[in-house]
Amino acid sequence: MYKVLETNGQLTQKDLIRETSLPSRTVRYALNRLRAEEILIEHYYFIDARQSLYGLNTKSQEEVVAV
Repeated sequence: MYKVLETNGQLTQKDLIRETSLPSRTVRYALNRLRAEEILIEHYYFIDARQSLYGLNTKSQEEVVAV
């Protein structure tokens, strides 16, 4: 999930499911884990208000590289 977001930038949950070919439940679980670790940020998706855009937190990426 991390690598897909790193490669493709911000994606919706549907896009992540399509890109990873994982079940929706697995994608939701991974998103919750990444959000809990503050690696993931969630943005409002203006095109469809029922969805959110998910991307990587740039601050956490800098910390990972620095370590």
